[in-house]
Amino acid sequence: PETGKTALLKALLNLNNHRNDTIPVLLEIAEKTDNLTQFVNAAYSDSYYKGQTALHIAIERRCMHFVALLVRNGADVHAKANGIFFKQKEGQTGFYFGELPLSLAACTNQLDVVTYLLENPYSPADISATDSMGNNVLHALVSISDNTKENTKFIIHMYDYLLRMGVKINPELNLESMKNKKGLTPLKLAAKAGKLEVLKHIIGREIHDEECRFLSRKFTEWAYGPVHSSLYDLSALDTYEAKSVLEIIIYGSETPNRHEMLNLEPLKHLLQEKWNNFASFIFYIKFSIYLSYMIIFTTTAYNRIEEQKPPFKVEATTESYLRVTGQVITIFGALYLFFQGAVLLLASSVLYVVGREEYVGFMVIGLAIGWINLLYYTRGFQRMGIYSVMMQKIFLTDIMSFLLVYVVFLFGFGAELPLTWECPQPSDFLHPALVVLIEDRVYNNTKPGCHKETTYKNFKTTFLELFRFTIGMGDLEFTENYRFKEVFIFLLISYVILTYILLLNMLIALMSKTVEKISKDSKSVWNLQRAITILDLEKSLPRFLRARFRSGEPVTVGLLSDGREDLRWCFRVDEVNWTKWNTNVGLINEEPGNSEITRRMTGSRRRRALQERSWRTMLPLLKEIKPEKQEEDVRLGAIITGPARQPPGQSHGTTAKAV
Repeated sequence: PETGKTALLKALLNLNNHRNDTIPVLLEIAEKTDNLTQFVNAAYSDSYYKGQTALHIAIERRCMHFVALLVRNGADVHAKANGIFFKQKEGQTGFYFGELPLSLAACTNQLDVVTYLLENPYSPADISATDSMGNNVLHALVSISDNTKENTKFIIHMYDYLLRMGVKINPELNLESMKNKKGLTPLKLAAKAGKLEVLKHIIGREIHDEECRFLSRKFTEWAYGPVHSSLYDLSALDTYEAKSVLEIIIYGSETPNRHEMLNLEPLKHLLQEKWNNFASFIFYIKFSIYLSYMIIFTTTAYNRIEEQKPPFKVEATTESYLRVTGQVITIFGALYLFFQGAVLLLASSVLYVVGREEYVGFMVIGLAIGWINLLYYTRGFQRMGIYSVMMQKIFLTDIMSFLLVYVVFLFGFGAELPLTWECPQPSDFLHPALVVLIEDRVYNNTKPGCHKETTYKNFKTTFLELFRFTIGMGDLEFTENYRFKEVFIFLLISYVILTYILLLNMLIALMSKTVEKISKDSKSVWNLQRAITILDLEKSLPRFLRARFRSGEPVTVGLLSDGREDLRWCFRVDEVNWTKWNTNVGLINEEPGNSEITRRMTGSRRRRALQERSWRTMLPLLKEIKPEKQEEDVRLGAIITGPARQPPGQSHGTTAKAV
């Protein structure tokens, strides 16, 4: 048929209690006709289900018996179902699972099928195989996660299982480091797609098994009661690497859940350390410079000479010299801020130099925008930053909607009211000649009753008067100069009711609701805005300063599968967990913290001592410690660490021990 649906595909789609006795018969006939491999691997040819084979259907129908039967008979375990139904497109009906049979089994939570496909003796599946987008099985699992409890539970379990299986099959293989065609690893894909729970698991994964410990991204350095000092692997997380997770989350305006993702560890403390180390200092310096610039700009604008035409002459007075200095600072500031929206200031400067009075208009507008732009620096202060977030949300949601409806009302009534007005003729008055004489002398020969003071004479004056009604400053004007007075009064009263009474009160109610709604998330939004500022400031630093302020430190956390030392760049976070105690912890030091000597150090002296000590210098001492001499009952893993923050009551000793 045109769709490519064979009898085998039809039979697999019509199972009864996972059985269909015609399938073995069909395979037997195909084998006798020497057409078995082609028959088993026949796939749909239509664009909707293109590439789907009998093995895909057997896996989707959760029939392990037929999966094994098809594989024994030569089914292609790397066939790709890449029809429209299997594409990853938003708003389109279908199910993306990574095209491959292994990915389909993993995404439908069939652990037995996954194991069989990887370990069968007939045609083992390649665990590192990718689909047409370059996604491997881990990418596919991340793609189908939806942050729900049930989905997350099986996704995490399957993810870790496949990660371990990859090492078991090929010790040199790390599925998590593979990139798709967009350059995204499973970790970065989880960040970009807003898969909060999967991302939380990946960056906080701690494996205690000796064989797979190097797959961990979190290592417990020491524990004391509920307090744990954790070392997080910063590879692919920190901005020191290109296209990092931090950049993906912070600059991804379309990324869902990015406010919540920034609250995950170690991202939360990592950003805070960047702020404390360098970003806050640079930010406040820039704030001071910008504030000084705006004060100079405003002072210069207010001290212009109104009696002269621009450009003003430079006189030998202190006031003149100060004015010229302010103008020079303003122009250079405008040049510096050109790419940040200071076009109005530059236009004003050009008009001033060529002697045009219009420079004042551009200068005034630029001055107003410049002071409003000062709100940008409120993100450096939590209280003001949260207030600024609420203002932005209200303006972009409630006020924009209000303005859209208000403009419709304004143009609708503004276009109708002038049509009801008419100029009365001299014959309509009791003494026409006297009226004409008065109009000629007073109103410059306009028609009687058509003088300029008439409010609703044209569109311009009508719009201005209706706007005054909106803010409660309008004046009801009832004269006889209207063609349909009743219609005019009805339209005017209707406008007042719809705008001043209804629309404004709706705006107030919506703004109150918005403030109440976003008050819970305003701190998260402010944290995101501050994070954007931190990364922007970090990018402005020279490379040698970025290396100087790089967060974290090199730590040897164990051994790789080939026996080499596993050196990571880690970031320490002290955590308190009242449900996790110092038992069966995989990676932990016997004696948390540093010695009494280190504890007595304070301020810059202690920081200098910590910087001078390297993790690598501890290796010779740690290698001399033999695990069999330990007397601890708890089974502990090995970690090679250096100086760390210590809880109180620590015994003397500066060397971390391998357990």
